[in-house]
Amino acid sequence: MNTTGAELLIKCLEKQGVEYIFGYPGGAAIPIFDALARSGTSIKFILTRHEQAAAHAADGYARACGNPGVVLVTSGPGAGNLVTGLMTAKMDSVPMVAISGQTITAMLGLEAFQEADIVGITKPVTKKNYLVLDGLAIPEIVEEAFSIATSGRPGPVLIDLPKDIAAGAVETITAKKSVQQMLVEDAILPNKSITLIAETLIDAARPLILAGHGVLIDDASEELNRFSEQFDVPVVTTLLGKGAIDETSELSLGMLGMHGTAYANTAIMEADVIFAIGSRFDDRIVGDAAAFAKNKKIVHCDIDVSQFGKMIAADITLQSGAKQALGALIKTDLSAYHDVWRKRTAELKRDLVLQLSGQDGLTQQAILESIDRQTKSDAIVTTDVGQHQMWAAQFLRTKSPNRWISSGGAGTMGFGLPSAIGAQFAQPGETVVAIIGDGGFQMTSYELATAFIHKLPLKLFIMNNHYLGMVRQWQELFYDNTLSGVDMEGNPDFVKLAESYGVRAINLEKTSDIERVVQEALNYNDGPIVVNCEVIKTDNVYPMVPAGAGYDKMLIRAPEAPLEKPSGST
Repeated sequence: MNTTGAELLIKCLEKQGVEYIFGYPGGAAIPIFDALARSGTSIKFILTRHEQAAAHAADGYARACGNPGVVLVTSGPGAGNLVTGLMTAKMDSVPMVAISGQTITAMLGLEAFQEADIVGITKPVTKKNYLVLDGLAIPEIVEEAFSIATSGRPGPVLIDLPKDIAAGAVETITAKKSVQQMLVEDAILPNKSITLIAETLIDAARPLILAGHGVLIDDASEELNRFSEQFDVPVVTTLLGKGAIDETSELSLGMLGMHGTAYANTAIMEADVIFAIGSRFDDRIVGDAAAFAKNKKIVHCDIDVSQFGKMIAADITLQSGAKQALGALIKTDLSAYHDVWRKRTAELKRDLVLQLSGQDGLTQQAILESIDRQTKSDAIVTTDVGQHQMWAAQFLRTKSPNRWISSGGAGTMGFGLPSAIGAQFAQPGETVVAIIGDGGFQMTSYELATAFIHKLPLKLFIMNNHYLGMVRQWQELFYDNTLSGVDMEGNPDFVKLAESYGVRAINLEKTSDIERVVQEALNYNDGPIVVNCEVIKTDNVYPMVPAGAGYDKMLIRAPEAPLEKPSGST
């Protein structure tokens, strides 16, 4: 019985437990789509309106449920459109398997129609990629791809499948590619290192845990909470570490960094020991590296040994997944009390509370506070990138893992809507709220069609300030308020745009309407709903640590003197 390469691929994906494939078809991928349609498999194909959005949807799916996202596209421009999504997943350590159709093997390298060297193009933004030249190798390649995507520091893997290999009978190919299965086992952690870390935290006067995305990736949130209580150590998180600890708890100081809470950033300055776990010390956290580490002992635990010393030289390093390391520390049965330090961090939380904008009009902070209150901090939240993202990270508290989905390392605009689609497919019974800027929304707004067709009950809040707000803020603060390329003049009527897709949409224009409109959006479950929030144009995100500066340069609030209205704005 003949089996084509494409049919074999679908069987392998089914064996891996794939639930959804997000993507877009094309000529070189037709044999794969044909095999998928004829297979009778339980795998569901979700047609997006653009390949980049398909990658972001697969990304959101993976972040919301922990299983690798899968995306399927055609060759050339189809595969090329994946690059931004692959880069986003690579930077944020998201497990993903991307499959691209390719021109027939006889035409490889001859500039055939819709041919691109996608293997070469994507090498910098994938953990590994494959050009399949032998149908018999498909099972081994698929198995290895999923293993690599999900093990160690997770990330995207690409499989490029030529059309003749996909359409051809596997038995006709004689040469079998040798593919070694990648096996990953927990390392045996050195007892001396575990004891040293525990004793360092016990002896510290002002210890602080810096929890990154690695805690969530390794499903170590429960261990982190137990460990922080056992050793009586407050916790700050990175942007992508939100949810590693319940942000409503006493031990949580929220997010640190360029736009972190003032109390988290101040605690970092005052700490004498920082235990970073599952965090790569990115530049938005570190700022001035010398100032960051000054008069501190740094303990760095990460699964990726290449991160040690890259940004911050640590006094103690431990290569380990977060779950294993925290589990070992808990099992020491050691404990500590830091009453004076805990009293100090409680004072910081009390005295340096997040502040609403002092400007008149509808503010993003007020809307976000209402969403947080009405969802009881329990929605799955996706964001785009910009001011709204930072305000959302500040005002939307995350109580449990995998409920905060945002593009961190790559800072990818257009991420919010398609990632919300993927998250809703992953968690159909959960409330999914997308916080999106007017700039980022227009990069992937066409995915309203995907959300509408599948009747996904997404709640989409467009923070419409008619500016590329974060760039405008930087131009105001650091470039003498010389505004260039940031005025979003020509924005469409987002309510009418949404309605043209069949999506329900409403305007929010007055502060007095916030509670009612947010409640209406949260209660609507017959499909997606868009709320166009006509927020004030020139609000700025604070706190703010200028790029490359130390935390002592943190701006907690706007200057007292009013800012001049930018010339020519409306």
